[in-house]
Amino acid sequence: MILAADVGGTKTILGLFKTARGRLDVSREEVFPSHAFISLEAMVEDFLSRGHPHIAAASVGVAGPVVDGRSQVVNLPWSVDRKRLARALGIDGVSLLNDLEASAWGVPRLSARKMRTLTPGLRSRPGNAALIAAGTGLGMALMFWDGRRHHPSAGEGGHQHFAPRDDLEIALLRYLRRRTGRVSVERLVCGSGFSAIYTFLTENGWGSGSREMRRRLAEASDPNAVISEAALGGVDALAEKTMQMFVSIYGAVAGDLALLTKATAGVYVAGGIAPRILPRLTDGTFIDAFRDKGRLSSLVEKIPVRVILEPRTALLGAAAHAMGVAATATRRNRTRRRT
Repeated sequence: MILAADVGGTKTILGLFKTARGRLDVSREEVFPSHAFISLEAMVEDFLSRGHPHIAAASVGVAGPVVDGRSQVVNLPWSVDRKRLARALGIDGVSLLNDLEASAWGVPRLSARKMRTLTPGLRSRPGNAALIAAGTGLGMALMFWDGRRHHPSAGEGGHQHFAPRDDLEIALLRYLRRRTGRVSVERLVCGSGFSAIYTFLTENGWGSGSREMRRRLAEASDPNAVISEAALGGVDALAEKTMQMFVSIYGAVAGDLALLTKATAGVYVAGGIAPRILPRLTDGTFIDAFRDKGRLSSLVEKIPVRVILEPRTALLGAAAHAMGVAATATRRNRTRRRT
């Protein structure tokens, strides 16, 4: 049995998978409020107490950088440690992955109906691929092509500097610098980016929003959701302008990632925001910004872009990675027995 986890600051998904001939079949899956437990080990113990399965290997995707098998999860008071979890499970085959790296492992497990292409008619070519995912933050990952298959590798490109492309975005950068100092891409291409852009537009003469919009924002526990919903519903012009800027910046950053990794096999757009704003991702704004790369626009124009609709991609990827770990351990044991 394989144990997989997708650990986030708000919720954690744990899953048990059976493996057979390279296939993964989910046996049991549960969603836990992350803050309800003092550690991942306590959560796993609770999860496994209902059935007591034998675990052959485990992989954990975590929302944060992984260094030396350890990661401090954003918005959680506890960390995830590979060695500590291995001791708790009593096995050696435990891996800790960045959540985007885990998602990259999950991409080959997705069917075509779990994706929406933004570039009809374009096919993947041999070469690297890349993932970008906006949610609570902004994550990126590379899928390096060795001539036979892709090898996922984590990155923290969401924390690179925001590079404005026109006068309005230059004004946005200056506005944010006065408030936050350094401005990373993640300041804008994430959930709170909607509020950042909307407030900037309001305070810089683009309008004050409708009376109904001001009422909704005053009462909202999550203003970002209010702004995005108003934009999708076409009920507030300032919210629509916010969405247009958000999507355009998102597309430009995804195009930069395509250049950085030379992702001729494709760029995958994951994360919780993309499926919710899909109508705006498919109207041309995202792809126009993605392809606007000057002398290398001709290269980027041939790169397929797909939105991942499966919210469990990171969990499936963690399970696929753990299955590989278990298979490697089995082969080693067989070799030892023969010698």
